[in-house]
Amino acid sequence: MSGVQSEAGATQNGIRALKQAFTGILNSRQDVQNTRTDLSSTYAGSDGGKYGELLDKWDDQVDIILTNLQSMVDELTETAKQHQFAQDTAGQDINTAYSQADAVFDALSA
Repeated sequence: MSGVQSEAGATQNGIRALKQAFTGILNSRQDVQNTRTDLSSTYAGSDGGKYGELLDKWDDQVDIILTNLQSMVDELTETAKQHQFAQDTAGQDINTAYSQADAVFDALSA
């Protein structure tokens, strides 16, 4: 049973780590946007334009990464739900078998 609990714990740790990564990326994105805003008035010309294009491309890539992270969180969350359902079902099956065994024993003992 500890292996099952370890697996559930590892899944929860994975979800937590992905959410922390998501938050970290959002914070970095905001830092980049703040820097972009600060530099926009002084960083002009073709080099400023290229810098803006680079940041736009980076921002598009950030969207892809965030989407993928959210997808992984969703998948792990679904896995955790299915795991819990399977564990609950197994527990119910064990309880049913236990009750049936008691009933058979009682019938044979009577």
